[in-house]
Amino acid sequence: MYETLLLKQSEIKELISMKEVIESVETAYSVHADRKVQMPAKKYLFFKKYNGDLRIMPCFIRNMDEAGVKCVNVHPDNPLKHDLPTVMGVIELFDPETGFPLSVMDGTWITNMRTGAAAGVGTKYLAKKDSTKLGIIGAGKQAFTQLMALREVMDIESAKVFCRTCSSRENFAKMANEKFGLNVKAVATAQEAVRDVDVIVTVTPANKPILKYEWISPGTHINAMGADAPGKQELESNILTKSRIFIDCWEQARHSGEINVPVEEGLLTRDNIDAKIGDVITGKAKGRISDEDITVFDSTGLAVQDVVTAWKVYQKALERNIGSNINFLD
Repeated sequence: MYETLLLKQSEIKELISMKEVIESVETAYSVHADRKVQMPAKKYLFFKKYNGDLRIMPCFIRNMDEAGVKCVNVHPDNPLKHDLPTVMGVIELFDPETGFPLSVMDGTWITNMRTGAAAGVGTKYLAKKDSTKLGIIGAGKQAFTQLMALREVMDIESAKVFCRTCSSRENFAKMANEKFGLNVKAVATAQEAVRDVDVIVTVTPANKPILKYEWISPGTHINAMGADAPGKQELESNILTKSRIFIDCWEQARHSGEINVPVEEGLLTRDNIDAKIGDVITGKAKGRISDEDITVFDSTGLAVQDVVTAWKVYQKALERNIGSNINFLD
């Protein structure tokens, strides 16, 4: 009998750790760089009336015989208006041979984890090896998974966090200190958060730049994670034109990543991009060349990250007999 495995968020949390998600994301970037992936750029439905959108993200990894699609929303007003997360998702995995839906699972936790893991991978390959000081812009759930991932790839001696809401950044710092035993300090300005740090991560919904070039120290690595739709921008264009830029996917980045505004303005072209992160991982391209380099990783979020991670979750669920089954054809 053909049955589909259903997995809810609480079950997924039991099945996979951040370290394993980082490994999955690294694999995802590698197979994408090796052109072993069929992955159309994500498609958007915009709900302007409700200040939200829905994204469809399909992917087939040929050498791994793994296929799936994620459907994910971004509705910034959800927490206050509806007591719902800003981002929610559902992932469906398919048997490439038959097209049968092998699993339907919550994609919210996987989205948060693999986005954090992307910054972990970017930092692993692009930051200075002795990086210890971290600056975080944004204090939501995604900022927390960023911190989870960065702990895995760097020895964090101190961290500063800024967001516009004082209580949010104070709560984030307190929670991070209690959860991880880190020295995390809430600060009053973005400038203070990024001053004299080795690694910066930005996770905001900003439509206007919030970081300036003169605030950034030589040798800093920046994970630009927030821009995920046309018009969004966290770094002033001057930072990008004076940095070494690494992306996950040109088609998505030029359309909806951190580089989308300067590309639209004609300040950047594909020739200004140093490499895809996957090419750095596989050794086809150089990452950081000098300790003085300012490096930027523009992460847009690829379906291959979701599918590789979700397949690992699916396989572990089968091994541990977790989840429930349904026959949609019944």
